[in-house]
Amino acid sequence: MMNMKDLFGLEGKVALVTGGSRGIGKMIVEGLLEAGCARVYIAARKKEQVDGTAAELGEKVIGLVADLSQMDGIQALADEIASREDKLALLVNNAGAAWGEPFKDFSEAGWHRTVDLNLKTPFFLTQKLHGLLKAAATPERPAKVLMIASIDGMKCNPWETYPYQASKAGLIHLTRRMAAELVRDNIIVNGIGPGAFPSAMNRAARDNEEMVKRGIPSGRVGVTEDMAAGAIYLLSRAGHYVVGTTIPIDGGVVNANIGAGNFVDPSGE
Repeated sequence: MMNMKDLFGLEGKVALVTGGSRGIGKMIVEGLLEAGCARVYIAARKKEQVDGTAAELGEKVIGLVADLSQMDGIQALADEIASREDKLALLVNNAGAAWGEPFKDFSEAGWHRTVDLNLKTPFFLTQKLHGLLKAAATPERPAKVLMIASIDGMKCNPWETYPYQASKAGLIHLTRRMAAELVRDNIIVNGIGPGAFPSAMNRAARDNEEMVKRGIPSGRVGVTEDMAAGAIYLLSRAGHYVVGTTIPIDGGVVNANIGAGNFVDPSGE
C-alpha cells in the first residue's frame, strides 16, 4: 500500500544547500528539515548570515562559509563536506548572482561573476561531490541533485540582466545533460525555475508585492511552502521517475500568462 510519508519523506538524509542562508535557499532548507533530513549543510559567503540562519533553524543545520565563485572555493567546500560525511544524499545548487547594466555599458566583470556562479559553479561542485553522491545512491534510493534555475531562463524579461537570463537558460540545458550522465550512477538531476519569491535578489517581490502580483496568473507571489513543496517532491521518492526536468514554480507566469497588456515582470530582476 502506498505510504505518503515514504513518498515524500527524507528521513535520515544528509543534504547540502548552497546559498542556503537566505531567500529561496533558506525556504528549501526549512522544507528539508520538515521532511526529516538528519543534517542540512548550508554554504554562503557571509559568515554572519550563515551563522544566524543555522542558529535560527536549529542543531540539524550546519553553517559553512564558502566563496563558490572560484574553483578553489568550490574545492574547499567539497573537501570540508568530505571531511565530515562519507556520503551525501542531496545536493541543492542554489547559489547564484544577478547583474544588470545597460547593453552599451555592460561590464566583463558583471558577465563573468554572473555566468560563473550561475552556470560553472553548479557543474564543478557536483563534479567534486560526485563520489559522496554516488556513495549515497542505490537504484531504489538514488541520490539527488537539484538545480535552482529561474523562469528568466524560460522566457525573456524586460530587464537588462543579460548574463543572468542566459546563464539560467544554460543551467536548464545543463540539467538535462548532467541528468543523462549521472542517472547511470543512480544520481538523479532535476531543476526548479522559481518565479516571484520575496528575497534580497528579488527585491520587487519583496518590496512591491502588490505591483508584482498583477503580472502573475495566480494573483500572488510565492511563499515558503510553495518552494519547499516543489523541492521536496523532486528530492524525495515521489520524484524518482522525473529526470532532467526543470519545473517552473511561478504561479503560471511561464505557462499560463496570456494577458500581456497588463504585464509586470514578476522576476523583479
